[in-house]
Amino acid sequence: MSVRELVVLGTASQVPTRHRNHNGYLLRWDGEGILFDPGEGTQRQMLRAGVAAHDLNRICVTHFHGDHSLGLAGVIQRINLDRVPHEITAHYPRSGQRFFDRLRYATAYRETVALTEAPADSDGVLAQTPAYTLEARRLSHPVESYGYRLVEPDAVRMLPDRLAAHGITGPDVGRLRRDGSLGGVTLEEVSEIRRGQRFAFVMDTRLCEGVHALAEGCDLLVIESTFLDEDVQLAEEHGHLTAGQAATVARDAGVRHLVLTHFSQRYSDPEVFERQARAAGFTGELTVARDLQRVPVPKRR
Repeated sequence: MSVRELVVLGTASQVPTRHRNHNGYLLRWDGEGILFDPGEGTQRQMLRAGVAAHDLNRICVTHFHGDHSLGLAGVIQRINLDRVPHEITAHYPRSGQRFFDRLRYATAYRETVALTEAPADSDGVLAQTPAYTLEARRLSHPVESYGYRLVEPDAVRMLPDRLAAHGITGPDVGRLRRDGSLGGVTLEEVSEIRRGQRFAFVMDTRLCEGVHALAEGCDLLVIESTFLDEDVQLAEEHGHLTAGQAATVARDAGVRHLVLTHFSQRYSDPEVFERQARAAGFTGELTVARDLQRVPVPKRR
């Protein structure tokens, strides 16, 4: 059975707390696992969440601040220790290549797994598979940072009532889908487009064009909300978003499920983030993330 869900491994920002680990997020997309921003302690959080190294197919790092990348060393070594049998691909800003190299080879270990490096150096497609297209967009932060967007291809949904009206049944349905027409009936007459699902991951950034492009039409948007709205000046200075800004982006982009995360240690009440997001006018499903939480990708419309 296919599973599409976000497994939250950590939700803190620069400083972890008693209740929040540094960043870490695993997207389960059917048979694949994409690990985003493995901060310090990610390997242990994976154990607590029931995530194995064998579950990983890609690692996506938005930028090379420690709370988003210091867990890379442990995760990469665990992949090799467990002899993961498939290739794993790592995406990250090309400008941070020296940091990736240091983390990949931070200590001695035996390399047993093919780890392919596929860095991003501009907006565009990073990978294309039958199941999804993975895109990167430049964000606005003191160091180069990219957000990631996963888009499932659109598909065709056959409409039983229209098929019945034209007397098309059995193997003829498959022939019509394959050939585009059958006996004067076109595929468009008896089907509709099933829109592919969309997921985006937006970490440390000010408001910018990339944020809006990543969020557009998402079924599930994971986005930082480091600060509350009253600290918007701090957010701007340090290259971050507030809860209200993140929610406004989601509202305007038509996001179905919004996940707020990456919270500053200065705040102790997570409910305030939800209140400010609702005050910004976001009416969709809303999650203020907590460590080890599982968030399902919304079912198709």
